[in-house]
Amino acid sequence: MIIRLRRAALVVGVVAAVLALGSGSAAAHVSVNAPNAAPGGFAGLTFRVPNESGTAETTSLQVQLPTDTPLAFISVKAAPGWTAKASTSQLDTPIETEGSTITEVVSEVTWTADAGNGIGSGQYQTFSISAGPLPETVGSLTFPVLQGYSDGTTVAWIEPSVEGQPEPEHPAPVLGVTTSSGPGTDSSSTASAAGSSDGGISGLTVTALMVGIVGLLAGIAGVALAASSTGATAPRKPATADA
Repeated sequence: MIIRLRRAALVVGVVAAVLALGSGSAAAHVSVNAPNAAPGGFAGLTFRVPNESGTAETTSLQVQLPTDTPLAFISVKAAPGWTAKASTSQLDTPIETEGSTITEVVSEVTWTADAGNGIGSGQYQTFSISAGPLPETVGSLTFPVLQGYSDGTTVAWIEPSVEGQPEPEHPAPVLGVTTSSGPGTDSSSTASAAGSSDGGISGLTVTALMVGIVGLLAGIAGVALAASSTGATAPRKPATADA
């Protein structure tokens, strides 16, 4: 019975570990998406920020906007419990857009949590801006991010993703800007600048599948435990006396 229990526990433990790894890789990164991102247009960019710390809260988010392809007009959506600040920079070369000559653009947006409103362990928060016009050329925009925690640590999501190479530990969020409409315009930061694919299976789908597997194996382990317990406690047939 003990051997069976150990085997059942080992199987469930292994699958639970796989589940933790799978869900972490799918949801742990800071990401950006914009379903309506198209060249030359305006889009609502949403940054999804999960808290990866088990002991500290996320209390600040600093998003750096592209400087090689500046976004002329930026507006920040209010985030309840957070204070937003936009920093501007002078352009070396003014740009002409929407009938105006732009010499200064927003180069950085910082959100800081008000007291008691940080992102707790196991939680996430979204932050949004409206930006445009997006670059006319088809491609992508990279948004380096600094995520600050209440214990004073900072996670720098600034590493470039290179197609054909393993994903870095802290990839910078990347937004794909394409001419197609529909699902293809919604991009995630965990993809490379060229736009990598998850094979059509979302992280939530994979997680749900793994949860089902864990439940099935736990049920099998329970049946095995019950069978072993029954076998161990079943009374023995008394021996008959010799005539």
